[in-house]
Amino acid sequence: MSEQYNAPTPQKAGWFDPGPANVQAIYILYLVGFVVGITAIVGLVMAYMNRGRAGGWIETHYTWAIRTFWIGLLGAIVSAILTIVAIGVVLMFALAIWVIVRVVIGLQAVSRGEPIKNPQSWML
Repeated sequence: MSEQYNAPTPQKAGWFDPGPANVQAIYILYLVGFVVGITAIVGLVMAYMNRGRAGGWIETHYTWAIRTFWIGLLGAIVSAILTIVAIGVVLMFALAIWVIVRVVIGLQAVSRGEPIKNPQSWML
């Protein structure tokens, strides 16, 4: 009698497991954060939980996402303070565009399977 060996079927990576789907979810949570602010914090927590576990090119995306959040928060605080002299409104608008562009760059790179070229950058 011969026994059949059934190889285990590979598990599909979920949204909470480190990988491209998780990074895409984080970027989408950042975009939804413009409407529902708490989702950006959820995305940050997910990025911190999975950074160091994914390895390879995906690590650059976690660093990029974490830095996008913290630099964006710093910019929002500075902009809120500067609304007293009216320049803060313009800075808040520019900051929103900056965050959206960084998220779109990240989404495009992860969909192509590419790392972020300089994840430590403050710029684009």
